[in-house]
Amino acid sequence: MTITSRSPLSVEQDLADSPWWAGNARLTNLSGKLLGAHVAHAGLIVLWAGAITLFELAHFEPTKPMYEQGLILLPHLASLGWGVGAGGAVVNTYPYFVIGVLHLISSAFLGFGGIFHSLRGPETLEPKFSFFGYDWADTGKMTTILGIHLVLLGLGAYLLVAKAMYFGGLYDPNIENVRVVTNPTLDPGVIFGYLFGAIGKSWIASVDNLEDVIGGHIWVGTMLLIGGFFHILTKPFAWTHPLFVWSGEAYLSYSLGALALMGFIATFFVSVNTTVYPEVFYGPILVIKQNILPYFSSVDPDFVSSRTWLANAHFWLAFFLLQGHIWHALRARGFDFRKGRVSEDAVIPQPT
Repeated sequence: MTITSRSPLSVEQDLADSPWWAGNARLTNLSGKLLGAHVAHAGLIVLWAGAITLFELAHFEPTKPMYEQGLILLPHLASLGWGVGAGGAVVNTYPYFVIGVLHLISSAFLGFGGIFHSLRGPETLEPKFSFFGYDWADTGKMTTILGIHLVLLGLGAYLLVAKAMYFGGLYDPNIENVRVVTNPTLDPGVIFGYLFGAIGKSWIASVDNLEDVIGGHIWVGTMLLIGGFFHILTKPFAWTHPLFVWSGEAYLSYSLGALALMGFIATFFVSVNTTVYPEVFYGPILVIKQNILPYFSSVDPDFVSSRTWLANAHFWLAFFLLQGHIWHALRARGFDFRKGRVSEDAVIPQPT
């Protein structure tokens, strides 16, 4: 069973009068140009990571705690075991320099790729590069792309496992030093006990040892790989076709919704967990305070730590991502915000 409709999928597909600030919406049906935009976007993210790492390193004062210096990237690197020793003391800043420079070099290659595909590459990939091309209404191709992303996420989870077990280890606040994790927890009762609330009072943020952290990443990485290969090798079952809108804007709404969920979870996790986010690098745990709008703060209202920055940044980014999810979900269903109603011209693709 396949979707054969080639009529407009929703109101966002009428791009004739789209202004420049509509961004990637103008590239919805131009797979080659959209690829360029995505590669360039990745380049900007990597450029930011490298530049801010070097900026923080240039202003880093080893005699002061990281969380008092407004740092957000160096604490991440320190918690991964780079450049720190007993008590969380920074003993070598050279790894931070190398990581920052590698990100800058990588951003240059990504930036070149983005510019090439935006200016010199083909507008669409389907005619000559069918493997990389796609049709938003092609359910099999869309789930293949989903599967590839899941595989990459699974490999990312395994990178942390490899760092913890074979490449120097992680910083363990329980012993206040870096150590290798040799015996990760693989017991599903323990790992999924966090997920279903059987362990601790703070859901998955209750994890208090590196064995469970790394064991959880092994489980997550394995499930992502299995799910990824499943979606690559199969096509959506017929009963799933009516459950989704198979359009570019709908996929964007699904993605934004998932990012919003992960952002809210990260907000909670960074606020209360001191194993993955050690206090020596991020500062004391936070409490939720209520004024006109909720915000996350340390017990001392005049003290803004790295943990405070991270929690609030995640919360507000997740909040606006959720608004984007709602916006694009409504448009994918044919709602025209200029008219304030579902457009009579919108055609939602249906399985045949």
